[in-house]
Amino acid sequence: MNTRITAVVLVAASALALTACSTSSESGTRTAPSPKASKTPSPERSAAERTGGIPPTPTGAKREALLRALAAANPDIVKYEDKAIEAARNQCGAISQEAQRMDWAASQRFTYKDVTTTETQGKQINEALRGLGFCKA
Repeated sequence: MNTRITAVVLVAASALALTACSTSSESGTRTAPSPKASKTPSPERSAAERTGGIPPTPTGAKREALLRALAAANPDIVKYEDKAIEAARNQCGAISQEAQRMDWAASQRFTYKDVTTTETQGKQINEALRGLGFCKA
């Protein structure tokens, strides 16, 4: 008897978990972000981010200055502001590690959804990040 109840509970839990995994592309509608997802960036950084040269998420005037600098290189990349900010933070990791092919890496990092970034624009992005001093964490 206990085996049957356990099996029924497990099947029901699995079914509930699977229905919770549907995405907006499956249903054709967009859902609002969860209340836990905050647009306010956290000033906290992990130890890995600090040692990897990834600066904190900028806020206020610093955020606006970064978005303007990125838009000067490729206006399309700031259509998705949060994505552009995260890409900039991650690109700082490549810059601080003096990675090879940084311009190419930037072009890849800032190519997403319907936005394409060229290697020349990647070079402009790297110059903008250095010029702003954004990567100095």
